[in-house]
Amino acid sequence: YYRLLLVPALFLCAASEILHSQTSNDSIRYEMDPITITATRFPQPWLSVPLALNVLQLNGAYQGKGYGLDEILSGVPGVLAQSRYGNQDVRLMIRGFGARGVGQRSNAGTTRGIRVLVDGFPETEPDGRTSFDLVDISGAGTVELIRSNASSVWGNASGGVLNVISNSDFESPFVNYSSSFGSFGFRKEQVQVGSMLDAGRFFLSLSNTNFDGWRYHSGSSQTLLNTGIVSSLGERTTLGVFLAGTTNLFRIPGPLSQAQFDSLEEQADSSFIKRDDRRFNRLGRIGMKVSHDINGMNNISASAFVNAKLLQRSERNRFRDFNRYHTGGNLVYRNNASFGNNMKNMLLIGADEAYQDGAIHFYDLTASGDRGTVLVANKREGANNFGAFIQDQLTFSEEFSATVGARYDNITYYYENYVDNVAPTNDKDQKSFKRVTPKAGIIYHVSPTQSVYANLGGGVEVPAGNEVDPDPSIGTATVTLLNPLLEPISSTTLEVGTKQILTIGEDEHVGTLAYDIALYWLQVTNDIIPYDGGGFYFTAGKTRRMGAEVGAHLNLTNGLSFETAITASSNKYVEYVIDSIHYGSPGKSLDLKDNKMSGVPDFFYSIGAKFAPQVLKSAFVRIGIQGVGKYFADDGNLFTVRSYSIINAAVGVDHFKFSNSSFFVRAFVGINNLTDKKYVAAAWINPQLVNNLPVFIEPGLPRNVVGSVSIGLDL
Repeated sequence: YYRLLLVPALFLCAASEILHSQTSNDSIRYEMDPITITATRFPQPWLSVPLALNVLQLNGAYQGKGYGLDEILSGVPGVLAQSRYGNQDVRLMIRGFGARGVGQRSNAGTTRGIRVLVDGFPETEPDGRTSFDLVDISGAGTVELIRSNASSVWGNASGGVLNVISNSDFESPFVNYSSSFGSFGFRKEQVQVGSMLDAGRFFLSLSNTNFDGWRYHSGSSQTLLNTGIVSSLGERTTLGVFLAGTTNLFRIPGPLSQAQFDSLEEQADSSFIKRDDRRFNRLGRIGMKVSHDINGMNNISASAFVNAKLLQRSERNRFRDFNRYHTGGNLVYRNNASFGNNMKNMLLIGADEAYQDGAIHFYDLTASGDRGTVLVANKREGANNFGAFIQDQLTFSEEFSATVGARYDNITYYYENYVDNVAPTNDKDQKSFKRVTPKAGIIYHVSPTQSVYANLGGGVEVPAGNEVDPDPSIGTATVTLLNPLLEPISSTTLEVGTKQILTIGEDEHVGTLAYDIALYWLQVTNDIIPYDGGGFYFTAGKTRRMGAEVGAHLNLTNGLSFETAITASSNKYVEYVIDSIHYGSPGKSLDLKDNKMSGVPDFFYSIGAKFAPQVLKSAFVRIGIQGVGKYFADDGNLFTVRSYSIINAAVGVDHFKFSNSSFFVRAFVGINNLTDKKYVAAAWINPQLVNNLPVFIEPGLPRNVVGSVSIGLDL
């Protein structure tokens, strides 16, 4: 794997030197807009941040299903995004963080260890869980991704940061309607509007998606609204008001054994069908952001949001009603100072507060999978996350700068049980996790379009709400509501890398190459491990993750473009002893030192090409291949998930206009999994055994077609 990675890495380095020798600093031209990222908590140029970053420009014109994050993140190095059933339920992992976020116990439709934001508002809950209900891909303008651990500015569960920004930064008004179709009953209708106000912009994205599902019992439907206004209140003040809401229903087919997968991958687990396992989520959020320039050196910004949630689930022979509210906000102060001609300083101080609370009612399940009349449990689950951070960036010259910072987090759980005849005997419990995470980084600009960087920092992640249940095998479930043996994950990351944007051609412009290379070393203490298919969790000793990532995008003036993302890594347990009392064998233990980390492949990649010559007036052809190496579904390294590679292709037209008309058309048709490869899309970690066989496989979609036609006006 590492040899394979060296080929593109050496090619990029050689190309960089050749092209750099052909192009002086004075003649370098950006053929793309300057890349800026805001997920670092203030706008910064991509080249000037000492972290591995990606910025994807979608501009509300994504041409695909626009349903799951796997569609847009499969071409990002270090990020593994796998669709579990073909809808928005995606297994998302960045450098091993999030690997445990699949399985049976309330993990459907959520992820762990990665902070997800929509327009800067947290989708990630205070305990670290994230659902994707309000993530609007097809209505997004920009998607920002931090691949490095960002706990020093974002706190708990920030092994990576994903910020989905609505299409609110358009240059002129527009309106468009799109209708999408595809295999297995996929249908999507969407309306997008962008309007200029006297001092700002109004945007709206409204979509309705239906998917019959390709496996039995895997249908889904979603209606999603995302709208807002961003406006200036004067020369120095900007106000944004954002509103989002969704109703989201999806059924869960469950995992298969290897024998079931080999015989008929469309089938579903019979118990999931019998219980009609599903999620029916209804959510709404209103948020407000304000930014004010006090003067040319000082800025203060603040945000606040309220998110109401009504969640219903059928699982494990119970019908579950969740009524929750998630509220919070932040306050950030920024000071920019100059010392002489070259030396500058930027000081960032901020605080975040997020609180979620609500009632959970468990009922018996009827034979048809509906809510029964017997109240089995009545609980309260609350969590609060307060964090405060400081960061200082000192720029010594145009070439060199250094950044240091730290963050303090206090995450507290509040659990109460209101049904007296249900264990445990105590009816109230509370637990707090506190941690300080530092960060330091340096960056050196080799030229105005190339930088090299290094950073060293810490990370923190506390157990998610459904991971704090006590282990029933050792009796603690009868005396406490919260697992007393869980500790927060702490990690240390060392990363070095380089980024460059090159204009190809000295006298005659040929194209533009942008690439980044990152090497990282991660040591994680108290990794949270699921047992018994996610029935309970404990913290393991240590894991060590080392990897290399290469990403590149080449645009040529003849309309040909190429992109690639390659990740090679080694992920092992360096300390991990299982006390077999948890499996009914007291007095015995199992040492899993040097085993590979479950759920994390050592190698995965994406390679794509697109041809859109100007002579064809917005028409294009694209083809891509995605591959994932084999990995293990269990800590004992007994259950193997096979490697796979799939090919996707599409043809279409992008924003075609008729003469001088303001009317435009976008259309495409694509074939995914062109060769009809049979493969495992995702796997349950440390699965349960059924008839002594592990049940862990979630099959990937067979060959399928997707297409869309959009019509609109540039006003």
